[in-house]
Amino acid sequence: MTTAVASNLAEGDSNTSPRRADWQARHLDAEARELLAEDARYFLHQSLSTPCLNVLDGADGAWITDTSGHRYLDFHGNAVHQVGFGNPRVVAAVIDQLQTLPFSPRRYTNRPAIALARKLAELAPGDLSRVLFTTSGATANSAAIQLARVATGRHKTISMWNAFHGGTLDTISIGGEAQFRAGIGPLLAGTEHVPPPEPYRCPFRCLDRAGACDLTCARYLEYVLEKEGDVAAVIAETVRNTPSIPSARYWQAVRAACDRHGALLILDEVPHALGRTGRFFTVEHFGIVPDILVIGKGLGGGIMPLAALIAREGLNVAADRALGHFTHEKNPVACAAGLAVIAEIEDRGLVARAAELGAWALEELRSLQGRHTLIGDVRGLGLLMGVELVRNRSTREPAIDEADAVMYECLSRGLSLKTAMGNVLHISAPLIVSRDELGLAIAIIDDSLTEVERVAR
Repeated sequence: MTTAVASNLAEGDSNTSPRRADWQARHLDAEARELLAEDARYFLHQSLSTPCLNVLDGADGAWITDTSGHRYLDFHGNAVHQVGFGNPRVVAAVIDQLQTLPFSPRRYTNRPAIALARKLAELAPGDLSRVLFTTSGATANSAAIQLARVATGRHKTISMWNAFHGGTLDTISIGGEAQFRAGIGPLLAGTEHVPPPEPYRCPFRCLDRAGACDLTCARYLEYVLEKEGDVAAVIAETVRNTPSIPSARYWQAVRAACDRHGALLILDEVPHALGRTGRFFTVEHFGIVPDILVIGKGLGGGIMPLAALIAREGLNVAADRALGHFTHEKNPVACAAGLAVIAEIEDRGLVARAAELGAWALEELRSLQGRHTLIGDVRGLGLLMGVELVRNRSTREPAIDEADAVMYECLSRGLSLKTAMGNVLHISAPLIVSRDELGLAIAIIDDSLTEVERVAR
């Protein structure tokens, strides 16, 4: 059996798997191979993305199309496709804005930027009402860290091992993936890390004791808060995008611990806010309000790069500083796209639809667990789901090679998804997906698992 070259601690799948080369040899035509060679010639190579898998020519709704005309149901989408690729409402908003005000220089504001900031303040929970726009989740997280430093007069952070908050030096410092941190040299000072609340992979071996893992991890986080004594902020993903989903009790305990120790709580929802988990903001599942909420990816409608931090009114304390003095901070085209995305989600009731379809799909995936011994765990919220593959359900040994094989089997059958942490089939469906498309994806996963298990025997 081929051994996959993949990290078991990375959010994405390996770009150096031998199966990638084998899949390309079987599925790509001469034109695609020539274009990939040219891509490899001119771009800097980096893990997780280069060499590329394929060459795309089109994207529409929940589907992508390569240069050979092959279509793939895209349940990866880099998490930007909440309202589908090429959404007509978003495209129209972008075109209209391009024809009036295509750019807004620094020192000026514009109607779309003001309207989007107002809309996010209206939608956000609690007293989250102050907004800053950036072009990426990483830069929004960076600005959030700076704001926490200014507001508290402290510089330390506590974040989670295995977390991903972006690829800039400060965000890989608070992040917890070796793929980004290893061998890069000195990272940001004062970035402490604690274990994430992952019941299926708990480092404290709480395993199946219901609720124990969450609260053990929360108590340990507070222990570090107390020992450090001068932490500016706890920064974490509300739901780990692999996904790993804590209980409401976990976040309630962490919120209380931050309050006791004077630390801000920053929640990163860049990949899944805007409805993917069945709530507009993922934190709404957990009954708390953070001090700063960071969103992105889908906010630009899969067209414009756009992210935002939304902070409590009381954190409007940096008028004499430049937290995010970005060229495109109030880009009117990006903000017009963001307004169209929100209007599409609201008018079509896509958040409730994601909750309903996601619940159905999760049960369908769990039914596969009874037929496939490779499946160790199935979890999800709304249309964000994960199927964790193991070689042995008792030992929970990660089935990394098998997950790699299943991913390429799915791709051969017309379903694009990724693996996370080496052995989790990561499913991130657009909110506009149909029930038939979801059913098709689950059938493809079923068939792919059957084929991999057959070969393994």
